[in-house]
Amino acid sequence: MHARPDTPPADTAPVVTFDFAALTPRERYKLLIGAVVPRPIALVTTVDAQGVVNAAPFSFFNCLSADPAILALGVEYRQVGGQKDTGRNVRETLSFTVNIVSDALLAGMNVCAVPFEPGIDELAEAGLTAMPGVKVPCPWIGQAPAAFECRHHTTLGIGNSREIILGEVVYAHFRADTVDANRHYVDPVALDAIGRMGGHGYATTRDYFDLPTMSVDAWRGDPALANARR
Repeated sequence: MHARPDTPPADTAPVVTFDFAALTPRERYKLLIGAVVPRPIALVTTVDAQGVVNAAPFSFFNCLSADPAILALGVEYRQVGGQKDTGRNVRETLSFTVNIVSDALLAGMNVCAVPFEPGIDELAEAGLTAMPGVKVPCPWIGQAPAAFECRHHTTLGIGNSREIILGEVVYAHFRADTVDANRHYVDPVALDAIGRMGGHGYATTRDYFDLPTMSVDAWRGDPALANARR
């Protein structure tokens, strides 16, 4: 047993703590994916040196910077050793494309997660449409509400099980109903993105509300009103 109860202040709930140095990788994984939620999902399309297309979903994914525009993928190595197709393809072609997963794309994404043998076209298996990339050789998915073509920026080797791949966005595709091109505003309702929870769980983004960042004057003037959901 690696957990122990803490003695919290009287007005808070009981706390259980974990020393991550004492946990197995699997135990750390379960705690992280259960608590760091919802996580955005990248359905990543790549090609190998021969131009064979691969598609795979990753929920260890996020946007880290806007200037430069950097997206990050956490790519796990295969249990039997060696890189997954995505990591190897990025190394060979120095590019990848991130397709945002909407509710309509969820079933196709799950097909792309099947551990097919190398050389299988996951997009064809899932009935998804490969559209030609503009600035990278990787295709983007025609059914995706948004897709970002990325050039490889940096790969961080962080241990024996995973690498973090940073890509700079060089081109983007948005379904017309998801974005106001003049204001560069993305409509979250039209995007209808799906998030990853712990285990096999997923969540929609339909329970949506605004909570503006407060000024000091607004907080001090009427805290309840300033901090209310819209």
